[in-house]
Amino acid sequence: MIAMASTVARTITGVGLLALASIPAMAQPGNAVDQATAPKAPTKAVANPAPVAAKEAAPKLVTEPIMHWTMADAAVLLSVIEGIESEGLVPADYRPDLLRAAMARGENDALDYTASNSFSWLAEDLRDGRTPMKARVQWFVVDPDQDDMPTDKLLADALTRHDVAGVLASLAPTHRDYAALKQALAETPPANKARRALIQANMDRWRWLRHDLGEMYLLTNVPEFQLRFTVKGKIIRSYRTVVGKPGRTATPQLAETITSVVFNPTWTVPQSIVKGEGLGARLLANPASAKAQGYKVSKAANGVITVVQQPGGSNALGLMKIDMPNPHAIYLHDTPSKQYFNHEVRAYSHGCIRTENAVELGMTLAILGAKMPPAEAVQTKLSKKYTRVQMERTVPVYLTYFTMAQDIEGGLRQFSDIYGRDAPVLASFAAPRQTKTTQRTSDEEIIKLDNPL
Repeated sequence: MIAMASTVARTITGVGLLALASIPAMAQPGNAVDQATAPKAPTKAVANPAPVAAKEAAPKLVTEPIMHWTMADAAVLLSVIEGIESEGLVPADYRPDLLRAAMARGENDALDYTASNSFSWLAEDLRDGRTPMKARVQWFVVDPDQDDMPTDKLLADALTRHDVAGVLASLAPTHRDYAALKQALAETPPANKARRALIQANMDRWRWLRHDLGEMYLLTNVPEFQLRFTVKGKIIRSYRTVVGKPGRTATPQLAETITSVVFNPTWTVPQSIVKGEGLGARLLANPASAKAQGYKVSKAANGVITVVQQPGGSNALGLMKIDMPNPHAIYLHDTPSKQYFNHEVRAYSHGCIRTENAVELGMTLAILGAKMPPAEAVQTKLSKKYTRVQMERTVPVYLTYFTMAQDIEGGLRQFSDIYGRDAPVLASFAAPRQTKTTQRTSDEEIIKLDNPL
């Protein structure tokens, strides 16, 4: 299937497209831990643990229940904590000192309490990321991992199977970029603190996303100005992009699902331009100019002017729009202003992602995601008529922000922090770990960015 998908990315006509019609339906991502079949460890109620320093000094336990720990399991946990710097985390966050003190007293309530605490904190950070939500600027992705892999179930699974290290290791991101960052961290001398901190921050960003990104998905890294189309773990095509200008029109970080591909789209001009910039009044006063520019103008009884740009090469959305409904009105689209793709820094839009070769991408999605016959996709594109093609398969889109990642050649590179989003993450790692809250996304204002110009 990957080879076929690569073919359609290179050519949008002929035999290469026809070969894609037989691609089988793709399975949806599954949970990393099967909640229905995982063994249940016995719960041990702890009414009054022994009054040792472990209880007084440790932060409040967030996840119940407290489980019974053997000395062997506790020793494995301590070993994992002592080596967790290799995953870009901070060993001291998980209180190895308290765990050692509790272990010195043998198996008792104090060990159960301390080890359960340390395991829970570490599991949460490996699964969800250590960075608190307040430090994730414009982060509007709801990571489902804590629902799919709840902490208490991870703890029960680890202790029932006596596989603490294995359960914790299973939470690490599986994306190739995470592995590349981990290797770079191992190769960076401790004296190079700035580079290590940046690697650490970008490793954590992978934990903010769902553990399994899906079998077929789009992922754009905003600071790199690139979009990748991935099928079964293989990048079959990359596309240059134009992203939001810094400031109010910066592109937010999202994880959405494509619902449809629109061939030859129309564009309803936002009122900020129709009224705010006087476009509506000018076009009403000059119908010939409106027609020449491809605009259809109407005025309602309440005086509101509506301007809709009709399909065509000069349409602000170009010849293709990829819908992914979200409160920010962000989507991927073609553009008539192709010259901007040749710029090194491509941050010019009002938030949406202008995509080079968007027509090719849209046709590939129509074939793979909507099971449209390749010949029909070609004819639909050439029709010059507005046509919406609904997706039949789940195709996620991830708008991410990595300032250190693999480039399209596969080499690890540092990218410019165009929106200044590194500083809060770096500062959070320099501070003590914060206890997790119920907050799932940023509480910043949602800005509806509906202007592709």
